[in-house]
Amino acid sequence: MNRIAPTWRLIVTPPLSGAENMAIDEALLRSFDPGSSLPVLRLYGWSPPALSLGRFQKAPEVLDLERCRADNVAVVRRVTGGGVIYHADELTYSLVCAPGQIPPAVSVKDSFRVLTGFLLAFYRRLGLDPAYAADAAPDGARLGERTAFCFAGKESFDILARGRKIGGNAQRRLKGVIFQHGSIPLQNRAVTGLTYMRDQAPEHAEGTASLAEYGVSADRDSLIREIAAAFSDYFGVVLESDTLSEPERADMDGLLANRYSADSWNLEGVAE
Repeated sequence: MNRIAPTWRLIVTPPLSGAENMAIDEALLRSFDPGSSLPVLRLYGWSPPALSLGRFQKAPEVLDLERCRADNVAVVRRVTGGGVIYHADELTYSLVCAPGQIPPAVSVKDSFRVLTGFLLAFYRRLGLDPAYAADAAPDGARLGERTAFCFAGKESFDILARGRKIGGNAQRRLKGVIFQHGSIPLQNRAVTGLTYMRDQAPEHAEGTASLAEYGVSADRDSLIREIAAAFSDYFGVVLESDTLSEPERADMDGLLANRYSADSWNLEGVAE
């Protein structure tokens, strides 16, 4: 008997502001019912460029806020942990699912391997030779070190291409729900992002990579098709194009107005 492939919602949104992107991601997470909701894969971009803080970071401690304001670069807070990311010229994914809707993982850490496997497949489709840092990092490399700037550190299941970190991923868990998002850099903007940090040591931006540096010049729509195909094949699922539901959109609007437009939340993590 043929197994019926599970269905995931595929939500593709055009490049949006940092506040809009974070409000949508959180609305999808908050609206998800692990007992009845279809899992979600969202693909999106950022316009204009923005900085996102990990949920436990304090902006004045890690960012040069005067420089951010002078350059009109918005700062938003993610629902996930980790370090600062400068989002520009990238394709970003987020996914929301219940643990039973993905292949089994032996631990939270191992779930990163499970949930980023489609990225390895995606990069291979583009002609790269990706590997996890745990498998490809040079001897003596320190994995798992906490860094204020996301791209300065490497986790075991960060993805390397030719030894350089390409993108980053972060996860949040609520009761019965997994949320994960990550970046796929089209161009390498790590050096630009570093200029907004308090600690601007050049080595923090070293060892990073982007698709353009490896000769990938496909347009955004082509990359979305490739990543969707890689995701569908890797997990053995059907992706069904969708948009935000009315409750999700209403929650997004509320989050945008009351949380992601407020410096108290974005800079300090203090909810109104």
